[in-house]
Amino acid sequence: MPLMDLTWLSHLLPLIALVGCFYGLTAAALASRFARKPEPQLGTEVPTVTILKPLCGIEPNLYENLETFCQQAYPAPVQIVFGVQNATDPAIAVVRRLQAAYPAARLDLVIDARQHGSNRKVSNLINMSARIAHDVVVLADSDMVVKPDYLARVVAALSQPGVNGVTCLYHGVPAHRGIWAHLSALAIDVQFLPNVVMGTSLGLANPCFGSTIAFSAKALAEIGGFEAFRDDLADDYAIGEALRAQGGLVAIPSFTIGHTCVDTDLASLWSHELRWNRTIRNVDPAGYAGSFVTHAFPLALIGALIPGAGTTALAVAAFALACRIVLCIRLERAFGLSPHPYWLLPIRDILSFMNFTWSFVSGAVTWKGHDYRVVADGTLIPETTLGRDAGASSL
Repeated sequence: MPLMDLTWLSHLLPLIALVGCFYGLTAAALASRFARKPEPQLGTEVPTVTILKPLCGIEPNLYENLETFCQQAYPAPVQIVFGVQNATDPAIAVVRRLQAAYPAARLDLVIDARQHGSNRKVSNLINMSARIAHDVVVLADSDMVVKPDYLARVVAALSQPGVNGVTCLYHGVPAHRGIWAHLSALAIDVQFLPNVVMGTSLGLANPCFGSTIAFSAKALAEIGGFEAFRDDLADDYAIGEALRAQGGLVAIPSFTIGHTCVDTDLASLWSHELRWNRTIRNVDPAGYAGSFVTHAFPLALIGALIPGAGTTALAVAAFALACRIVLCIRLERAFGLSPHPYWLLPIRDILSFMNFTWSFVSGAVTWKGHDYRVVADGTLIPETTLGRDAGASSL
Protein backbone atom coordinates (compact mmCIF):
# COMPACT_ATOMS: atom_id res chain seq x y z
CA MET A 1 0.00 0.00 0.00
CA PRO A 2 1.47 3.42 -0.89
CA LEU A 3 2.42 5.55 2.05
CA MET A 4 0.04 8.33 0.98
CA ASP A 5 -2.84 5.90 1.43
CA LEU A 6 -2.28 6.11 5.19
CA THR A 7 -3.00 9.82 5.34
CA TRP A 8 -6.60 9.11 6.34
CA LEU A 9 -5.24 7.29 9.41
CA SER A 10 -3.29 10.38 10.46
CA HIS A 11 -6.64 12.18 10.67
CA LEU A 12 -8.65 9.35 12.25
CA LEU A 13 -6.28 8.54 15.10
CA PRO A 14 -6.16 12.12 16.47
CA LEU A 15 -9.98 12.21 16.38
CA ILE A 16 -10.12 9.01 18.42
CA ALA A 17 -7.51 10.49 20.74
CA LEU A 18 -9.71 13.55 21.32
CA VAL A 19 -12.53 11.22 22.36
CA GLY A 20 -10.06 9.63 24.80
CA CYS A 21 -9.17 13.06 26.17
CA PHE A 22 -12.84 13.82 26.82
CA TYR A 23 -13.16 10.41 28.49
CA GLY A 24 -10.21 11.12 30.80
CA LEU A 25 -11.46 14.57 31.83
CA THR A 26 -14.92 13.16 32.51
CA ALA A 27 -13.39 10.38 34.60
CA ALA A 28 -11.45 12.98 36.60
CA ALA A 29 -14.65 14.85 37.42
CA LEU A 30 -16.50 11.66 38.34
CA ALA A 31 -13.64 10.50 40.56
CA SER A 32 -13.83 13.70 42.59
CA ARG A 33 -17.57 13.21 43.02
CA PHE A 34 -17.16 9.52 43.87
CA ALA A 35 -14.61 10.26 46.60
CA ARG A 36 -17.01 12.73 48.23
CA LYS A 37 -19.79 10.16 48.67
CA PRO A 38 -20.93 9.91 52.32
CA GLU A 39 -20.05 6.64 54.01
CA PRO A 40 -22.28 4.69 56.39
CA GLN A 41 -21.25 4.22 60.01
CA LEU A 42 -21.20 1.08 62.13
CA GLY A 43 -24.39 0.46 64.06
CA THR A 44 -24.78 -0.59 67.68
CA GLU A 45 -24.70 -4.30 66.79
CA VAL A 46 -21.23 -4.97 65.38
CA PRO A 47 -20.64 -8.40 63.79
CA THR A 48 -17.57 -10.51 64.41
CA VAL A 49 -15.20 -10.86 61.45
CA THR A 50 -12.92 -13.46 59.90
CA ILE A 51 -10.27 -12.14 57.49
CA LEU A 52 -8.89 -14.63 54.96
CA LYS A 53 -5.33 -14.16 53.72
CA PRO A 54 -4.21 -16.75 51.13
CA LEU A 55 -0.40 -16.70 50.85
CA CYS A 56 2.14 -18.16 48.46
CA GLY A 57 5.81 -17.39 48.92
CA ILE A 58 7.62 -14.26 50.01
CA GLU A 59 6.98 -10.91 48.38
CA PRO A 60 8.40 -7.48 49.24
CA ASN A 61 6.83 -5.87 52.32
CA LEU A 62 4.78 -8.97 53.09
CA TYR A 63 5.15 -8.62 56.86
CA GLU A 64 4.32 -4.91 56.77
CA ASN A 65 1.30 -5.50 54.50
CA LEU A 66 -0.14 -8.24 56.69
CA GLU A 67 0.58 -6.27 59.86
CA THR A 68 -1.80 -3.51 58.77
CA PHE A 69 -4.64 -6.03 59.05
CA CYS A 70 -3.53 -6.92 62.58
CA GLN A 71 -3.81 -3.26 63.65
CA GLN A 72 -7.49 -2.70 62.99
CA ALA A 73 -9.49 -0.46 65.33
CA TYR A 74 -12.57 -2.67 65.27
CA PRO A 75 -14.93 -3.00 68.26
CA ALA A 76 -15.65 -6.74 67.96
CA PRO A 77 -13.62 -9.96 67.78
CA VAL A 78 -11.51 -10.40 64.65
CA GLN A 79 -9.90 -13.60 63.43
CA ILE A 80 -7.29 -13.68 60.67
CA VAL A 81 -6.77 -16.97 58.84
CA PHE A 82 -3.56 -17.30 56.82
CA GLY A 83 -3.26 -20.18 54.39
CA VAL A 84 -0.42 -21.83 52.46
CA GLN A 85 -0.28 -25.03 50.43
CA ASN A 86 3.33 -25.98 51.04
CA ALA A 87 4.84 -26.87 54.41
CA THR A 88 8.13 -25.26 53.33
CA ASP A 89 6.55 -22.00 52.15
CA PRO A 90 8.67 -19.09 53.49
CA ALA A 91 5.47 -17.12 54.16
CA ILE A 92 4.97 -19.39 57.20
CA ALA A 93 7.86 -17.68 58.96
CA VAL A 94 6.21 -14.30 58.36
CA VAL A 95 2.99 -15.54 59.95
CA ARG A 96 4.93 -16.89 62.92
CA ARG A 97 6.49 -13.45 63.41
CA LEU A 98 3.05 -11.87 63.39
CA GLN A 99 1.75 -14.40 65.91
CA ALA A 100 4.67 -13.59 68.21
CA ALA A 101 4.21 -9.82 67.75
CA TYR A 102 0.44 -9.93 68.37
CA PRO A 103 -0.13 -12.66 70.98
CA ALA A 104 -3.56 -11.32 71.94
CA ALA A 105 -4.86 -11.50 68.36
CA ARG A 106 -6.41 -14.62 66.90
CA LEU A 107 -4.09 -15.41 64.01
CA ASP A 108 -4.63 -18.90 62.60
CA LEU A 109 -2.42 -20.66 60.08
CA VAL A 110 -3.65 -23.39 57.72
CA ILE A 111 -1.07 -25.54 55.91
CA ASP A 112 -2.89 -27.81 53.47
CA ALA A 113 -1.57 -29.10 50.14
CA ARG A 114 -4.89 -30.35 48.77
CA GLN A 115 -5.67 -29.09 45.28
CA HIS A 116 -9.36 -28.78 44.39
CA GLY A 117 -9.22 -27.19 40.95
CA SER A 118 -6.99 -25.36 38.51
CA ASN A 119 -7.09 -22.05 40.43
CA ARG A 120 -4.53 -22.53 43.20
CA LYS A 121 -5.54 -19.45 45.15
CA VAL A 122 -9.13 -20.70 45.35
CA SER A 123 -7.90 -24.16 46.36
CA ASN A 124 -6.05 -22.46 49.19
CA LEU A 125 -9.25 -20.65 50.20
CA ILE A 126 -11.22 -23.90 50.15
CA ASN A 127 -8.70 -25.41 52.56
CA MET A 128 -8.86 -22.30 54.78
CA SER A 129 -12.65 -21.99 54.84
CA ALA A 130 -13.13 -24.73 57.45
CA ARG A 131 -11.49 -22.39 59.99
CA ILE A 132 -13.94 -19.51 59.50
CA ALA A 133 -15.29 -18.74 62.96
CA HIS A 134 -17.25 -15.49 62.60
CA ASP A 135 -20.31 -13.92 61.00
CA VAL A 136 -18.62 -11.76 58.37
CA VAL A 137 -15.89 -12.92 56.01
CA VAL A 138 -13.40 -10.50 54.45
CA LEU A 139 -11.13 -11.84 51.73
CA ALA A 140 -8.12 -9.65 50.89
CA ASP A 141 -5.00 -10.24 48.80
CA SER A 142 -1.62 -10.42 50.52
CA ASP A 143 -0.23 -7.29 48.82
CA MET A 144 -2.87 -4.93 50.22
CA VAL A 145 -2.08 -2.13 52.67
CA VAL A 146 -4.90 -0.72 54.82
CA LYS A 147 -5.48 1.92 57.49
CA PRO A 148 -6.74 1.08 61.02
CA ASP A 149 -10.33 2.11 60.15
CA TYR A 150 -10.48 -0.15 57.07
CA LEU A 151 -12.42 -3.00 58.62
CA ALA A 152 -14.97 -0.73 60.31
CA ARG A 153 -15.66 1.06 57.02
CA VAL A 154 -16.01 -2.18 55.05
CA VAL A 155 -18.36 -3.78 57.58
CA ALA A 156 -20.41 -0.57 57.82
CA ALA A 157 -20.93 -0.69 54.04
CA LEU A 158 -21.85 -4.38 54.20
CA SER A 159 -24.44 -3.69 56.92
CA GLN A 160 -26.54 -1.45 54.68
CA PRO A 161 -29.93 -2.70 53.44
CA GLY A 162 -29.76 -4.47 50.09
CA VAL A 163 -25.99 -4.95 50.19
CA ASN A 164 -24.80 -8.53 49.75
CA GLY A 165 -21.09 -7.84 49.38
CA VAL A 166 -18.44 -5.13 49.50
CA THR A 167 -15.34 -4.61 47.39
CA CYS A 168 -12.74 -1.82 47.46
CA LEU A 169 -10.97 0.34 44.92
CA TYR A 170 -7.22 0.40 45.31
CA HIS A 171 -4.29 2.63 44.45
CA GLY A 172 -0.67 1.82 43.74
CA VAL A 173 2.01 1.94 46.44
CA PRO A 174 5.57 1.52 45.06
CA ALA A 175 7.52 -0.93 47.22
CA HIS A 176 10.80 0.79 46.32
CA ARG A 177 12.08 3.84 44.46
CA GLY A 178 12.76 2.01 41.21
CA ILE A 179 11.17 3.21 37.99
CA TRP A 180 9.31 -0.06 37.37
CA ALA A 181 7.44 0.03 40.68
CA HIS A 182 6.42 3.63 39.97
CA LEU A 183 5.25 2.69 36.48
CA SER A 184 3.22 -0.13 37.98
CA ALA A 185 1.60 2.25 40.49
CA LEU A 186 0.81 4.70 37.68
CA ALA A 187 -0.96 1.94 35.75
CA ILE A 188 -3.30 1.43 38.69
CA ASP A 189 -3.85 5.10 39.47
CA VAL A 190 -4.32 6.60 36.00
CA GLN A 191 -5.86 3.62 34.18
CA PHE A 192 -7.55 1.23 36.57
CA LEU A 193 -9.02 3.84 38.92
CA PRO A 194 -10.55 6.20 36.32
CA ASN A 195 -11.87 3.32 34.21
CA VAL A 196 -13.61 1.73 37.20
CA VAL A 197 -15.01 5.03 38.44
CA MET A 198 -16.32 5.81 34.96
CA GLY A 199 -17.82 2.34 34.49
CA THR A 200 -19.53 2.21 37.87
CA SER A 201 -20.76 5.82 37.75
CA LEU A 202 -22.44 5.23 34.40
CA GLY A 203 -23.79 1.82 35.37
CA LEU A 204 -21.67 0.09 32.74
CA ALA A 205 -19.61 -2.10 35.08
CA ASN A 206 -20.21 -4.28 38.11
CA PRO A 207 -16.70 -5.02 39.39
CA CYS A 208 -15.46 -7.07 42.29
CA PHE A 209 -11.77 -6.99 43.20
CA GLY A 210 -9.40 -9.27 45.09
CA SER A 211 -8.28 -6.21 47.04
CA THR A 212 -11.30 -6.80 49.28
CA ILE A 213 -14.39 -8.97 49.02
CA ALA A 214 -16.60 -8.92 52.11
CA PHE A 215 -19.73 -10.98 52.63
CA SER A 216 -21.51 -12.89 55.35
CA ALA A 217 -20.62 -16.48 56.12
CA LYS A 218 -24.24 -17.31 55.28
CA ALA A 219 -23.92 -15.72 51.84
CA LEU A 220 -20.74 -17.72 51.18
CA ALA A 221 -22.64 -20.94 51.87
CA GLU A 222 -25.52 -19.82 49.65
CA ILE A 223 -23.29 -19.25 46.62
CA GLY A 224 -21.76 -22.71 46.98
CA GLY A 225 -18.66 -21.83 48.97
CA PHE A 226 -15.30 -21.26 47.35
CA GLU A 227 -15.63 -24.63 45.62
CA ALA A 228 -17.86 -22.99 43.01
CA PHE A 229 -14.90 -20.92 41.74
CA ARG A 230 -12.10 -23.47 41.77
CA ASP A 231 -11.47 -23.27 38.00
CA ASP A 232 -12.11 -19.56 37.37
CA LEU A 233 -9.32 -17.22 36.29
CA ALA A 234 -11.25 -14.13 37.47
CA ASP A 235 -12.37 -15.69 40.75
CA ASP A 236 -12.94 -12.29 42.38
CA TYR A 237 -15.27 -11.19 39.57
CA ALA A 238 -17.08 -14.55 39.66
CA ILE A 239 -17.64 -14.26 43.41
CA GLY A 240 -19.12 -10.79 42.90
CA GLU A 241 -21.46 -12.09 40.20
CA ALA A 242 -22.59 -14.93 42.47
CA LEU A 243 -23.30 -12.51 45.33
CA ARG A 244 -25.36 -10.28 43.05
CA ALA A 245 -27.27 -13.32 41.80
CA GLN A 246 -28.56 -13.74 45.36
CA GLY A 247 -30.44 -10.46 44.93
CA GLY A 248 -28.12 -7.96 46.58
CA LEU A 249 -25.61 -5.30 45.59
CA VAL A 250 -21.82 -5.39 45.80
CA ALA A 251 -21.09 -1.96 47.28
CA ILE A 252 -17.92 0.05 46.66
CA PRO A 253 -17.07 2.51 49.47
CA SER A 254 -15.63 5.90 48.54
CA PHE A 255 -12.08 5.21 49.77
CA THR A 256 -9.15 3.32 48.29
CA ILE A 257 -6.69 0.92 49.88
CA GLY A 258 -3.07 0.39 48.89
CA HIS A 259 -1.76 -2.21 46.45
CA THR A 260 1.98 -2.83 46.85
CA CYS A 261 3.75 -2.57 43.49
CA VAL A 262 6.88 -4.72 43.60
CA ASP A 263 8.09 -4.91 39.99
CA THR A 264 11.85 -4.50 39.64
CA ASP A 265 12.24 -4.90 35.87
CA LEU A 266 10.39 -4.57 32.60
CA ALA A 267 9.72 -8.31 32.29
CA SER A 268 7.85 -8.57 35.60
CA LEU A 269 5.93 -5.35 34.94
CA TRP A 270 4.92 -6.56 31.49
CA SER A 271 3.82 -10.02 32.62
CA HIS A 272 1.72 -8.79 35.55
CA GLU A 273 -0.08 -6.23 33.44
CA LEU A 274 -0.63 -8.74 30.66
CA ARG A 275 -2.37 -11.06 33.12
CA TRP A 276 -4.55 -8.20 34.35
CA ASN A 277 -5.44 -7.19 30.80
CA ARG A 278 -6.27 -10.72 29.72
CA THR A 279 -8.45 -11.18 32.78
CA ILE A 280 -10.38 -7.98 32.03
CA ARG A 281 -10.65 -8.95 28.36
CA ASN A 282 -12.12 -12.28 29.38
CA VAL A 283 -14.61 -10.77 31.85
CA ASP A 284 -15.83 -7.94 29.58
CA PRO A 285 -14.57 -8.41 26.00
CA ALA A 286 -16.71 -5.65 24.48
CA GLY A 287 -15.84 -3.10 27.15
CA TYR A 288 -12.19 -4.04 27.00
CA ALA A 289 -12.07 -3.60 23.23
CA GLY A 290 -13.84 -0.26 23.61
CA SER A 291 -11.16 0.93 26.02
CA PHE A 292 -9.01 1.36 22.90
CA VAL A 293 -10.10 5.01 22.85
CA THR A 294 -8.67 5.65 26.33
CA HIS A 295 -5.11 5.37 24.95
CA ALA A 296 -5.24 8.94 23.68
CA PHE A 297 -1.57 9.91 23.82
CA PRO A 298 -0.10 6.90 21.95
CA LEU A 299 -2.92 7.00 19.36
CA ALA A 300 -2.26 10.66 18.60
CA LEU A 301 1.49 10.02 18.58
CA ILE A 302 1.11 7.21 16.04
CA GLY A 303 -1.01 9.54 13.92
CA ALA A 304 1.69 12.21 14.11
CA LEU A 305 4.37 9.76 12.93
CA ILE A 306 2.51 8.86 9.74
CA PRO A 307 4.17 10.56 6.73
CA GLY A 308 2.25 13.64 5.66
CA ALA A 309 0.38 13.92 8.96
CA GLY A 310 1.19 17.58 9.54
CA THR A 311 1.25 19.22 12.96
CA THR A 312 -2.36 18.66 14.03
CA ALA A 313 -1.78 15.14 15.31
CA LEU A 314 1.28 16.28 17.22
CA ALA A 315 -0.76 19.05 18.85
CA VAL A 316 -3.41 16.50 19.82
CA ALA A 317 -0.71 14.29 21.34
CA ALA A 318 0.50 17.22 23.46
CA PHE A 319 -3.08 17.95 24.52
CA ALA A 320 -3.63 14.29 25.38
CA LEU A 321 -0.55 14.25 27.58
CA ALA A 322 -1.73 17.42 29.33
CA CYS A 323 -5.11 15.76 29.97
CA ARG A 324 -3.35 12.76 31.50
CA ILE A 325 -1.48 15.04 33.90
CA VAL A 326 -4.74 16.77 34.86
CA LEU A 327 -6.38 13.38 35.43
CA CYS A 328 -3.48 12.21 37.57
CA ILE A 329 -3.56 15.35 39.74
CA ARG A 330 -7.33 15.18 40.20
CA LEU A 331 -7.15 11.53 41.27
CA GLU A 332 -4.35 12.27 43.73
CA ARG A 333 -6.41 15.01 45.33
CA ALA A 334 -9.67 13.06 45.32
CA PHE A 335 -8.27 9.96 47.04
CA GLY A 336 -5.42 11.55 49.01
CA LEU A 337 -2.65 9.83 47.04
CA SER A 338 1.02 10.74 47.01
CA PRO A 339 2.10 12.79 43.95
CA HIS A 340 3.48 10.82 41.03
CA PRO A 341 6.53 11.65 38.90
CA TYR A 342 4.53 13.08 35.99
CA TRP A 343 7.44 12.75 33.56
CA LEU A 344 6.75 9.00 33.60
CA LEU A 345 3.26 9.44 32.13
CA PRO A 346 4.24 9.31 28.42
CA ILE A 347 6.33 6.18 29.07
CA ARG A 348 3.47 4.70 31.06
CA ASP A 349 0.92 5.39 28.31
CA ILE A 350 3.08 3.92 25.54
CA LEU A 351 3.74 0.75 27.57
CA SER A 352 0.04 0.44 28.38
CA PHE A 353 -0.95 0.67 24.74
CA MET A 354 1.62 -1.93 23.74
CA ASN A 355 0.43 -4.28 26.49
CA PHE A 356 -3.21 -3.68 25.56
CA THR A 357 -2.46 -4.60 21.95
CA TRP A 358 -0.47 -7.71 22.87
CA SER A 359 -3.20 -8.93 25.23
CA PHE A 360 -5.24 -10.00 22.19
CA VAL A 361 -2.47 -12.43 21.26
CA SER A 362 -2.65 -15.87 22.97
CA GLY A 363 -4.51 -16.76 26.15
CA ALA A 364 -1.68 -18.25 28.16
CA VAL A 365 -1.06 -17.35 31.80
CA THR A 366 1.41 -18.62 34.35
CA TRP A 367 0.79 -18.78 38.09
CA LYS A 368 3.79 -19.38 40.34
CA GLY A 369 5.48 -21.46 37.65
CA HIS A 370 2.31 -23.37 36.61
CA ASP A 371 1.09 -22.89 33.03
CA TYR A 372 -2.56 -22.58 32.02
CA ARG A 373 -4.70 -21.85 29.01
CA VAL A 374 -7.74 -19.60 29.51
CA VAL A 375 -10.75 -20.96 27.62
CA ALA A 376 -13.77 -19.02 26.39
CA ASP A 377 -15.86 -19.38 29.55
CA GLY A 378 -13.09 -17.93 31.72
CA THR A 379 -11.91 -21.16 33.31
CA LEU A 380 -8.28 -22.22 33.64
CA ILE A 381 -7.07 -25.39 31.98
CA PRO A 382 -3.70 -26.74 33.18
CA GLU A 383 -1.41 -27.20 30.21
CA THR A 384 1.80 -28.93 31.15
CA THR A 385 2.93 -28.92 27.54
CA LEU A 386 2.45 -25.17 27.14
CA GLY A 387 5.68 -23.63 25.94
CA ARG A 388 7.41 -20.75 27.64
CA ASP A 389 5.38 -18.17 25.76
CA ALA A 390 6.87 -14.69 25.88
CA GLY A 391 3.31 -13.48 26.39
CA ALA A 392 2.65 -15.58 29.50
CA SER A 393 1.87 -13.71 32.68
CA SER A 394 2.05 -14.25 36.40
CA LEU A 395 -0.92 -14.42 38.70
